[in-house]
Amino acid sequence: MSNSILTRSIILSFAFMTFSCGYAQTTNKDAILMTVGDTKVTVGEFENVYHKNNNKETAGDTKSLNDYVDLFVNFKLKVKEAEELGLDTAKSFKEELAGYRKQLAQPYLTDKDVNEKLLQETYNRMQEDIHAAHILVKVNETALPKDTLIAYNKIMEYRKRILKGEDFAAVAKESAANGDPSAKENGGDLGYFTSLQMVYPFESMAFNTKVGDVSMPVRTRYGYHIIKVIDRRKAQGEVLVSHIMVKITPNMSKEDSLNAFNKITEIHGKLKAGGKFEELAQQFSDDKASAKKNGELPWFGTGKMPIEFEKASFALANKGDYSEPLKTKYGWHIIKLNDKRGLASFEDMKNELKGKVSKDSRSQAGRSSLIAKVKSEYKFKENLKARDEFYKVVDTTLFEGRWDGSKAAKLNKPMFNFSDKVYTQADFTNYIKSHQSKRPKADLQMVVNQFYKQFVDEMAVAYEESRLDQKYPEFKALMQEYRDGILLFELTDDKVWSKAVKDTTGSKAFYEKNKANYMWDERADASVYTAADDKIAKQVRGLLKKKKSEKQIVAEVNKNSQLNLQVESRIFNKGENEFVDKNWNPGISADMKDKDNKTVIVVVNKLLKPEPKSYQDSKGMVTADYQNHLEKEWLESLKKKYPVTIDKAVLSTVK
Repeated sequence: MSNSILTRSIILSFAFMTFSCGYAQTTNKDAILMTVGDTKVTVGEFENVYHKNNNKETAGDTKSLNDYVDLFVNFKLKVKEAEELGLDTAKSFKEELAGYRKQLAQPYLTDKDVNEKLLQETYNRMQEDIHAAHILVKVNETALPKDTLIAYNKIMEYRKRILKGEDFAAVAKESAANGDPSAKENGGDLGYFTSLQMVYPFESMAFNTKVGDVSMPVRTRYGYHIIKVIDRRKAQGEVLVSHIMVKITPNMSKEDSLNAFNKITEIHGKLKAGGKFEELAQQFSDDKASAKKNGELPWFGTGKMPIEFEKASFALANKGDYSEPLKTKYGWHIIKLNDKRGLASFEDMKNELKGKVSKDSRSQAGRSSLIAKVKSEYKFKENLKARDEFYKVVDTTLFEGRWDGSKAAKLNKPMFNFSDKVYTQADFTNYIKSHQSKRPKADLQMVVNQFYKQFVDEMAVAYEESRLDQKYPEFKALMQEYRDGILLFELTDDKVWSKAVKDTTGSKAFYEKNKANYMWDERADASVYTAADDKIAKQVRGLLKKKKSEKQIVAEVNKNSQLNLQVESRIFNKGENEFVDKNWNPGISADMKDKDNKTVIVVVNKLLKPEPKSYQDSKGMVTADYQNHLEKEWLESLKKKYPVTIDKAVLSTVK
């Protein structure tokens, strides 16, 4: 394969492999192993890369070590040249490296212990299904304190009424106008659900409430809720079902509704009479997406389907069982059970849970814990009076996203600090200006406080990120490898890969000097006639005997059908066609049969002696070899420009 088409990720393989060497290493990591020009390379730097790119069997083997030293030296020579050319100061380089740093830093900018506990909590909760009902009093997250208090008092009023004996569903229906509209129909009943199906604060309150109890109010982004837990059960796992659906709509006429019912009843009758579910689904189901798959739906568990559909699916006991017709808001259904399964193990689900938790509000817990640790570790101190001065200079233009900060121009007092890093009122002014956007009007003091908290939190994370190189040697080493890898890619592409592709003159000159490396083996100039049957083959032989041309033969034989005869005429290499291989001599072959029982005749016109391939025919191989040639010449020039010395005694300590 040509180096020019190697992917960037492969080229940066020095940098992209994970830190998990697990080998015994020399204690003198600061010893100078080699110098490349005036750049010194320590044992520690070399070992980090060497141990990651060699397994236990090869690491420490003298030949393997020496071979790797050669590769490493070549790598460092190219990086040295890139630095001398100033590629590490280019804007594009800095932006690319910053992007990698942001990605690499993410695992360090959260509390891993908290995250692990969240994953375990989520999995543990998934062992149970909760059946609950709720009442909601809506209130915006940015509502004024007085509006928030009104909402809280209202939800508490509902709770008191229920605790005194009023029916929960009746109160929920009454609340629907200013809360959850669906409560008007379902009395607030949410059915069964499990972890990750409700917003996190709601989920936590539900799982921490006993059956029959009504919770205290819990605040979510929707407002205040009270929750009544009706039942708890062991998780029922997941089912794989197929269905046949006859669609109904809310405004459907009585006649159309009756027709839908009659249609599903008739389909059900065909099933009972021995009809195949898959065929009936393909023919009659109004769910066209699943009909193409014989009616099959994706695996689902609790809370993913309409309650009626879910109950009927899990009620089916054996594979192949199908339900009576049942109605949901989408239409009439007949459900067939294909399979059931329980919850997978924690280890099997861990990666999936990580992905889901990372997108859920609970993921903020790890970040919040990290921020608390940063504040403690770096002796966070704040001056809230400096924050309060913004109450007088921030005005309602903020809600329109056009506060210009002019009223805060004279504010420049310290607001808070992490160790010796101080953040001032001027910094906060710039933060507000760059993060404002159009928003509903709210209490200005509350909005300032929100901006301030966000500012503090973001600066805490940023401060921690700025110290990762000092705190974590493996992060520093990995960033160094990414940096070197990007530089290596950019320069090698310019000096070798792209150059070889673009330098047609040099490439052709290289080809002329090395023609003997690009030879054709012996080849056959042949025609392969594939006849529909022996009768057609006999006709072909007769025409060949009369010295008819290929064009004449095809025209004559295919006069009545284009399927009678197919011909392939070209120059064949050995191994390209089994029938030509069997008749590798000039002349006409005997009849042979192919896998479809068609008759094959091979006519070998002549054998071609080995000869050099043309430049065009060998261009891919020539380009690859030319790249290797350019790289070898380039490395030789770099070794003269940046002399390399290796301390053999120190090298012998590398294990």
